[in-house]
Amino acid sequence: MALTFTLQQALTVPLEVISVNHASVSGQSVDQIRGLPVLHGNRRLTMGDFFDVQQTSSDEDLLVWSGDCSRVKYIGAGLNAGQIRVEGNAGMHLGAEMTGGEILVEGDAADSIATEMKGGTLCIKGNAGDLVGAAYPGSKRGMNGGTILIHGNVGNEAGHRMRRGTIVIGGTSGEATGFDMIAGSIFSFGKIGRRLGAGMRRGTIGLFGESDEPELLPTFKYSCVYRPTWLSFFLRELSTAGFPVPDNCFESEYRRYCGDFLALGKGEILVRQ
Repeated sequence: MALTFTLQQALTVPLEVISVNHASVSGQSVDQIRGLPVLHGNRRLTMGDFFDVQQTSSDEDLLVWSGDCSRVKYIGAGLNAGQIRVEGNAGMHLGAEMTGGEILVEGDAADSIATEMKGGTLCIKGNAGDLVGAAYPGSKRGMNGGTILIHGNVGNEAGHRMRRGTIVIGGTSGEATGFDMIAGSIFSFGKIGRRLGAGMRRGTIGLFGESDEPELLPTFKYSCVYRPTWLSFFLRELSTAGFPVPDNCFESEYRRYCGDFLALGKGEILVRQ
């Protein structure tokens, strides 16, 4: 069944809902779900103290979070199957360590979403904060699989230490995108900040919104101009999935830069001609 959690009050203190997931609500009555524990600051309360919980349709494996959940943390953390829809904004650690399933946010998302994600799809229709698909502090690896689609802007250090997977950014990006990137792919359709790809070892960063020479670190070297065959297929799949791809990207040639030569130096940055 589909369940809708409607936030009943404005939050000034973050609320952690890591205990509320598909497994914990499966087979439970609405009253039992209202009794699930949540953490409000340092106080242990229940879902019913903050949310109206209703069975809203017969759709299977769908959880809907409604209202301004910008201070609701860990929505969809550990998701491995099923769907989550956030009808508004979402808080920190959205989709943390998810391994499968789908999350759709119709508004904005806070910092540290999809931390150490391993699979599934996360789509943000609005903007996202810093450290998208990144590693936890002190961890050696960030995102290790899956797809993140952000239609708006992102903050700093998107893809920090990512190992696998794909991040697509429709708007502007902050500084140090792909910082310490181990592998994987990041594609940007807007302006991008400084220190792009700093410390990257492998992987691909594609810049589709920048035809001018980007401000690259001196540890990247120009390689060639070419048209990657795989890239046109990827862009068409992206367009078919509903992500806006400008027509001039499909047949463009790209300038290729290799680096970061302070690290392994096998990464590439592609810049649309």
